[in-house]
Amino acid sequence: MQYIPYDQRTPDTQYRDTLKTILEKGEVAHTQQEVGALTLMAPPPMRFRLNNGFPLITERSLHRSDGKTATWQSAIGELFAFINGARTLDELKKFKCYWWKFWATPKKCAKRGLVEGDLGPGSYGAAFHDFPKPDGTPFNQFASLVQEIKEMPHLRTHFISPWIPYYIPRTGGNQQKVVVAPCHGWIHVRIINGKLSLHMFQRSADFVLGVPSNMAQYAALTLALAYVTGYEPHEYVHSFSDAHIYINHRGAVEEMITREARQLPTVSMVNPTLSIFAYRHDNFVLTDYHPHEKIEGMEAAI
Repeated sequence: MQYIPYDQRTPDTQYRDTLKTILEKGEVAHTQQEVGALTLMAPPPMRFRLNNGFPLITERSLHRSDGKTATWQSAIGELFAFINGARTLDELKKFKCYWWKFWATPKKCAKRGLVEGDLGPGSYGAAFHDFPKPDGTPFNQFASLVQEIKEMPHLRTHFISPWIPYYIPRTGGNQQKVVVAPCHGWIHVRIINGKLSLHMFQRSADFVLGVPSNMAQYAALTLALAYVTGYEPHEYVHSFSDAHIYINHRGAVEEMITREARQLPTVSMVNPTLSIFAYRHDNFVLTDYHPHEKIEGMEAAI
């Protein structure tokens, strides 16, 4: 990735602009988490020309001072775990992702008819790596995606879906077979003039805690896919359907949107590999990151 020098990059305000739009135009909606959320359907997408910096938010710090895996790193690890078919807590831990323990609880797994610690056959890893074909055999979406980009780069059908429809419904006698229905991961890749762009559509977007991680993981995927397929990484586009801010995060959001805009940082790949399945969080190194200070006390809605 050939970045513009840090001091020449244009500060990016897209994330804070969307936060402000949700505050101004969102309506309070009831949620399954029993916490009200200011909700706005389909705000404008965010578009990141990657040479202007890696889309890691600067409105608050995503660093860790204790040397442990930072949230943005765990998010990258999570996505590559799913690409490799991970669907259990133990498998996710191997990729330095630990937060699913709050959702794949013994109680919730039992409610879904799942073994303890299993995210379910309707989860990301199952869909990405082992999507069930009509004959019952698994279909590896990412293996197919890479092959098609290499062999037929001009196609507009380089697409990934995290959604296995018959595992999602929970009415009409159906038992949902996933601890959390996939929120993100509808991916469309285009090769135009020798450059690779990735568009990720997000069904449900927790703009304070979830979206910053999603921005990092799919931008990292853009860099990795470009390297694996031999193209220049160009643009990462992130669009949303249900975009929301939980009511208990409103004070943090009001603080973030007052902070000055700063340039986006640099993320470089180290020891890149030609296999999309070999990437891990430590293949991505962060520099030039100068965010505002952390905001404490923001709890996830479970």
